[in-house]
Amino acid sequence: MHADDVSLQSLIGSETSAAFVFDGTPVSRTEFSMKVEQTAAWLAAQGIDKGDVVAVWLVNRVEWIALLFAAARLGAIVAAVNTRYRSAEVAHLLKLSGAKLLVAEAAFRSIDFAAILADIAREEVPALQKVATIGADAIPTKWPCVRFDAFEKPYPLTPAQEDIDLPVLLYTTSGTTKGPKLVAHSQRTLASHAKAVAKALQLSPQRHALLAMLPFCGTFGMTSLLGFIAAGATVHVLDAFEAAPAFNILSEQQITHAFGSDEMFRRILGLTHAPRPFPHLEVCGYAAFQPGWRELAAEAETRGLPLFGLYGSSEVQALFSIGRLSDAFADRIEGGGWPMSSEAKVRVRDTETGELTAPGVSGEIEISAPSRFLGYFNNPEATREAITADGFFRTGDIGRLRGNGTFVYETRAGDAMRLGGFLVAPGEIEDELKSCAGVADAQAVAVDLKGQARCVAFVIPAGRPPQQETLVARLRERLAGYKVPARIYVVDAFPVTDSANGVKIQRAKLRAMAMERIAAE
Repeated sequence: MHADDVSLQSLIGSETSAAFVFDGTPVSRTEFSMKVEQTAAWLAAQGIDKGDVVAVWLVNRVEWIALLFAAARLGAIVAAVNTRYRSAEVAHLLKLSGAKLLVAEAAFRSIDFAAILADIAREEVPALQKVATIGADAIPTKWPCVRFDAFEKPYPLTPAQEDIDLPVLLYTTSGTTKGPKLVAHSQRTLASHAKAVAKALQLSPQRHALLAMLPFCGTFGMTSLLGFIAAGATVHVLDAFEAAPAFNILSEQQITHAFGSDEMFRRILGLTHAPRPFPHLEVCGYAAFQPGWRELAAEAETRGLPLFGLYGSSEVQALFSIGRLSDAFADRIEGGGWPMSSEAKVRVRDTETGELTAPGVSGEIEISAPSRFLGYFNNPEATREAITADGFFRTGDIGRLRGNGTFVYETRAGDAMRLGGFLVAPGEIEDELKSCAGVADAQAVAVDLKGQARCVAFVIPAGRPPQQETLVARLRERLAGYKVPARIYVVDAFPVTDSANGVKIQRAKLRAMAMERIAAE
């Protein structure tokens, strides 16, 4: 494949048809290309050069996509920031990425971006030089603040400096102990996978349209977006997911594809009693995060909302694989499926013997594919641990091969928790708890609470036991809402076991303790 064929710019094409529809307003591919040029000129005017990192803290909007494509043009890098993040998470990402510029919303719904930034000390993020806002001339910050006015004011154009094999986009992913790591992707990994998705799904510009209801800051939202851009198909964009607006677009527009979590589709279906409310839908790719997903898939099937199981991660990108209509229904709705790329390879390794397994035998999934990440940004040690000598990514997921070219995802290995649709390292919550007054040590586990995975924490007090309400209030200031524990219990000690490798905390017993206490309430 020629280098030009795997650049982000190569995905846009030259069609005059709508590439995106934002809040009912179409943006053609020609208009979008112009916005990319304008944004690249604006970034250069802010001092952004090859290799510099720009943190993007925005909801889904055309500026988000223009910033990514413009950064690629300059050889710069975008660090994607979840709008659900709060001060501790934003500070960690800014420090880890070395971001020079932060582009942020001035305000969105109940999120006070200025207040979150106010809780971050300048010395925490020494590389950050400037903040740019969308939707206001400025917000109060400790850094110089300018308005993102690339579409309003002409800036001198600069020559392209893109390199398709250097990092262009950084996703966050859960670590095992501390805060998230940064997953680096290049234009080649992003564009080649986008084209593989478009080909595997047999997308047609005239026939197909996507409802983009997942955040662009994550690989699930970004990959589906780029796949439809590559196909030349129209993308209807929600700035942030809400069931009612999603329902309206699915009902009123000829949407054929949507991707989301099981809970998102459950909420959309719950808004109507119509037997088949979405006659144009062909594929709804979903990730099963909640109990009862099989029952949901069965109901959705009878009501014309066809769910397809998927597999993906920040490291190999979302939509790495998907079920097919020709699969048996029970197989189609499971996580895993058929790899999108014909060049992808999936194998499974026995976690005890280290040997590759035969079909039907569970073990750790390992993947080699054009969509595989470059590595963890500025973290060569973690990269070496994650990639085998022959180039396969150790996913940390447990699954099995079927023997017909497909595989099944079964569960997540290790201790990472799936909260609010995101993988969260327990240590991230534990570290915040341990920073609170009155807490000597902390542990966090995930349990099923009223049909949803929620965090429950246990703390060992440092002197007088802290109040749960006080700890929860502090964590709400520091962490995304889905990471805040639903319960915090004070204990004298954690259950442990002695092994040859030292004393280990028994998380399974902590989960059992959490469920017992909740049941007794």
